[in-house]
Amino acid sequence: MDDDVDAVTRAVLTASRVLVAVCARSLAEVEDRVTPAQFRMLVVLSSRGATKLVALAELLGVAPSTAMRMVDRLIAAGLADRQTNPDNRRETLLRLTDEGRRTVEDVTARRHEEIASIVERLAPEQRTALIEALTHFNEADGAPPAPLLDEATGLHVLGWGDATTTA
Repeated sequence: MDDDVDAVTRAVLTASRVLVAVCARSLAEVEDRVTPAQFRMLVVLSSRGATKLVALAELLGVAPSTAMRMVDRLIAAGLADRQTNPDNRRETLLRLTDEGRRTVEDVTARRHEEIASIVERLAPEQRTALIEALTHFNEADGAPPAPLLDEATGLHVLGWGDATTTA
């Protein structure tokens, strides 16, 4: 029994290295402007829309001061901006710029294409087995199934962060 657990654990760790490499390659074209953590912030802003800093920090699991530094860098790169909340003029909302939205779309599309390329090399029965195995793995963790496309953004959902986050 322990041998099965060890074999599955090794296989999942190997697969996680493959997926991390795919993520890194998908960010390669923008790595001079965006770190993986900053990209995750862009993804959250893409899926959530205009968001208060405190809420954004909470969604990312970071301190508000850390989120503010990340936002400042994204604003300097032209990927995000601040706007006054029309419902409460004392609040500032953070949102993506058009360039930030294009960055999320481009990186997400590259990830989807590369993962699809890997999956295409599997035989149909292997694809079916992989779907079943990953579904059971996700269910064991309590992760809800992700839709293929995010209805609000039209982006491929690859999951990152909370259940509604795309990347």
